[in-house]
Amino acid sequence: MDRPELVGRASEYCRRAGLELGPQLGYGVHGTVFTALGQSGPDGSAVKVHESERFYRRERDVYRRLADEGVHSVLDFRVPRILGCDDDLWVIEMTVVSPPFVLDFAGAYLDEPPDYPEDVLAEWDQEKREQFGERWPTVQAILRRLQGFGVFLADVTPNNIQFAE
Repeated sequence: MDRPELVGRASEYCRRAGLELGPQLGYGVHGTVFTALGQSGPDGSAVKVHESERFYRRERDVYRRLADEGVHSVLDFRVPRILGCDDDLWVIEMTVVSPPFVLDFAGAYLDEPPDYPEDVLAEWDQEKREQFGERWPTVQAILRRLQGFGVFLADVTPNNIQFAE
């Protein structure tokens, strides 16, 4: 990943928070995730720096909603907890989770599902059935539980909903 502006914003967040920016954990269309070492404990935390303010605000608001609801897991799938954020740098600091987990809420919608045409939804459903195979019913149950909190997850992949094995 050669995105100096993202690394710069993540580094600035860490500097302000008294953390040390660590290695990259992952990246996607909405942003890049790094480890951060410091006051969060021996395992550190993760900082996600977002590509755009829109997706930063979406993800921040979902994490805040889940925190307000006391959600740390959904059907035994861990959910990162928000530890801090910066509205100017578009950075969210969160706990690090290990599988099984649900994460990456930048593409999620709060309180109302996305308004996709029926044919798009049918194609999406078929794609997800193929991606998750026999685990698809569990994923659907996770999605329904999140919807109970007003969170409509659109970016559903085996990277974002990861099973223990």
